[in-house]
Parts: sequence; C-alpha cells; structure tokens
Amino acid sequence: MKLHTLESSEGSRKGRKIVGRGHGSGLGKTCGRGHKGQKSRSGGGKPARNFEGGQMPLERRLPKRGFTNVFKKEYEVLNLDTLVKLDLKGDITPETLAERGVIHPKRPLKILGRGQLDTPLNISAAKFSKTAMEKIKKAGGKAVVI
Repeated sequence: MKLHTLESSEGSRKGRKIVGRGHGSGLGKTCGRGHKGQKSRSGGGKPARNFEGGQMPLERRLPKRGFTNVFKKEYEVLNLDTLVKLDLKGDITPETLAERGVIHPKRPLKILGRGQLDTPLNISAAKFSKTAMEKIKKAGGKAVVI
C-alpha cells in the first residue's frame, strides 16, 4: 500500500447539501425548511440555550437573592502544618511564599493555627488567628502583623 493510493471508504464522506436550485433537485422552493413557522424564516430557530418556547425562562422566574460586596477582602489562608511541611528557615514573608508558589502574590496572607510548630519561626502576615499566634510564640518565634 502506498500513500498516493489511499482512498476513503465508501459512504464515509457525504456531499454538501445544495438547496434552492429548483424542484427537480429535491431541495427547491422551501429548501428543506417546510412551510411557515419559526424555523422556516431566515435567522429562525431557538434564540438562546435557555429558551423555553416563549415561556418565561427559569432564571427570570426565580427571585434575585443577596448581593455581592465589592469591598470584601479575600485572604490567602495558610495553616502552621503547611509551613512546617515547606521546611522554611529564617524570616517567612508573603513575598518568599509567593516565590515558592504557595500563595497568590497580590492577596493578603492570614496564618491559621492547625498543626504543631516545633522550630521557632519569624512569620510576617496581614493577620493571625489567636491559636496560630499562641503556637508561634510558644515555639519561640515571632508573629509580625504587616
């Protein structure tokens, strides 16, 4: 078998539908769209994915709920056990954590108290939970609020 002798199998490739070329073609006059109705018109068919045949769509029938606070502050949250796993030495700042790809560089950092801390660490963050603050101080480290 050579590449230039390859052919597609019988019936695998269908020809293009040519419409509007007289009634002898089988697709003349109405071009296979039938008579009247929404689908027979140009640009006809369902307007959107949520179209329910003219009935009021579900998302417009349901009441609006709540609101989005545009001033809400999103924090990057890290637990103490995660910091222990990272095995960082010296001062830990949001910049050093962002370089390692642990947190998003633009969001403020909050440290939470899950896990145990054995080594003293100097941690700088925007916020600390009470338990995290206690565990850091107990281990002999410092918790610096930026």
